[in-house]
Amino acid sequence: MAEYLASIFGTEKDKVNCSFYFKIGACRHGERCSRLHNKPTFSQTVLLLNLYLNPQNTALTADGSHIMVDEMQAQQDFDDFFEEVFTELEDKYGEIEEMNVCDNLGDHLVGNVYVKYRYEEDAEKGVADLNNRWFNGRPIHCELSPVTDFREACCRQYEMGECTRGGFCNFMHLKPISRELRRELYSRRRKRGALTSARGGTRSRSRSPPTKRGRSREREGGRRRSRSRERRRSRSGERSHDRPRDRSRDRHGRY
Repeated sequence: MAEYLASIFGTEKDKVNCSFYFKIGACRHGERCSRLHNKPTFSQTVLLLNLYLNPQNTALTADGSHIMVDEMQAQQDFDDFFEEVFTELEDKYGEIEEMNVCDNLGDHLVGNVYVKYRYEEDAEKGVADLNNRWFNGRPIHCELSPVTDFREACCRQYEMGECTRGGFCNFMHLKPISRELRRELYSRRRKRGALTSARGGTRSRSRSPPTKRGRSREREGGRRRSRSRERRRSRSGERSHDRPRDRSRDRHGRY
C-alpha cells in the first residue's frame, strides 16, 4: 500500500495531494483547494509571486480595451526586466541554473517568476531576504516551490502553438527572452566561473602524482599477478614453449 501511494503522489490519481500544485507550484483554487498543497521546507526553486507586470495586459484605454503595444518595444522592456532580476538575484544569493517567467493570465500564474538555484541553501537564503524587499513600488512575496522540472510544468501545446485555452491555461506559458540576452547572460556566467577558477575557488579534480611507496606497491602487485597467471597456466597443462614469445617491452624499455 505504501509503495502504491508513493507511486501516485502528486499525480491526478492522488486524491489527497494537489497535482497542480506539485507540478507548477500554484493552483487556481488557492487555499480553497480540496486537496493538500504540500509546501516544501527545502528546494532549489524560489517562486516570486506576480512579480512581472506585462504592459500588454495592463495598458488600457478609457473604455477598458487593451492598448496595442509595439512588439519590439515590449520585448525590449521584458528583456530589461529579466536581466535586472536575474543579475540581482544571482549576484546576491548564488548561481542560477534556470529562470522562467509565466505569460499566463490566470491570477495564480500571472507574472510568476521561478528562479531555480544550483544549491538549496542559496534558494533558502533568497526567500528569507526577498520577503523583506520591494520591487517597482510593490512588496515582494516569494516562497520555496516544489517545481524543479519545468518540462512537466509547461504547456506542451503552447510550445507548439496549439493551446486553445489561451492565457488562462493551468499549465505554464513561459515568456521567452531574446537570443542576444540569453547569450549575454550565459557568457557572463562563463566569465565569472573562469575568474573563480583562476582565483582557486573551485576544487581541482586532478589526482596527485604517485609517491615512491605507491610506485613500489604497484610493482610488487604486478609481480604477484604475473606469478599467479603462471601458476594457473601450469595447472591447466599449458607449456611455456608452446606459446609465442612475448615481445612487449617492460617499464624499463627492455624486452
